[in-house]
Amino acid sequence: MTELMTSIEQIVRAAGDMMRTAFNAPDRPAYSMKGQQDYLTVTDGAVEQFVREQIARRFPGDGVLGEEAGGLVEGPRLWIVDPIDGTANFARQIPHFCISLGLMVDGVMEAGAIYEPMHDELYIAQRGQGAWLNGRRMRVSTIADLKASTVEVGWSTRIPLDTYLDMAGKAARAGCSVRRAGSGSLGVAYVAAGRTEAYAEAHINAWDVAAGLLLVAEAGGRINDFWANGGVRSGNPVLVTNAALAQEFSAMTGIGLLP
Repeated sequence: MTELMTSIEQIVRAAGDMMRTAFNAPDRPAYSMKGQQDYLTVTDGAVEQFVREQIARRFPGDGVLGEEAGGLVEGPRLWIVDPIDGTANFARQIPHFCISLGLMVDGVMEAGAIYEPMHDELYIAQRGQGAWLNGRRMRVSTIADLKASTVEVGWSTRIPLDTYLDMAGKAARAGCSVRRAGSGSLGVAYVAAGRTEAYAEAHINAWDVAAGLLLVAEAGGRINDFWANGGVRSGNPVLVTNAALAQEFSAMTGIGLLP
């Protein structure tokens, strides 16, 4: 493993230890609300600060964009971090959350990892080197029948509710099993791991999918051009799929895919 990937793994595993300790503490993690169904815990801020300190020490001069503290996106090297994706799950004692950390170099995702601490699952990828789950090579599923497929449709207060209901309804009517588990990062990672066939959301932020987009691409899946039109700063729709059902999911969601 390269020095870069070793550092990424060490950072996300240590961050995961912080999350696991807080989750397992005698008192439920205290939370506040940033908005409708938008949870914030003390652990979010602590984990992001830890990641920022680690990057500053290991990669001085690199930029960092995080969900909680923001950041500038100029410069050739940008780390994109979501300290806890699935904060509502974390706050409500549902063990389905993760840290997502990705490195963009000159506008291209170079490396990334998603670590789910409660089941000790590390999803990690480097551009051109494949994607791995706990040391095993990941490949997207080969399911080619919508009626045998599973799609996760993410929901966001940034879009009209009818948009979400329409997307989920089309998938259900096509015969898909439709789910929503509350972590976009893990939803995308599950596509890379072949656990589901697609993840779609009408609007999502960069820190939720930066690492996951690379995971899916390196696992042989298809992704949309999320980084177009200022996706780093303002987010975009996202669609990731296996190869076999790519055109069907693209038509269903109205989100185009890269070749």
